[in-house]
Amino acid sequence: METPRRSFAKALSWRMFATVITAAIVYGATGELEFAASIGLADTAVKLGVYFLHERLWNRIPYGRMREPEYYI
Repeated sequence: METPRRSFAKALSWRMFATVITAAIVYGATGELEFAASIGLADTAVKLGVYFLHERLWNRIPYGRMREPEYYI
């Protein structure tokens, strides 16, 4: 099971990559650096929170996890 701190670190690292990608796409489409940066930051603020909540919800779902045996020999 992951800690909330690990989930946040994963969300933050992913959003750094995604922010650059989003800003690059907006800059490519508009040619306006300031607008691209503001869209990238707004996108990051929203999606960082949503991703964190998504990770925490999935952490509660046992689907696809191996159960630890009740005893060890």
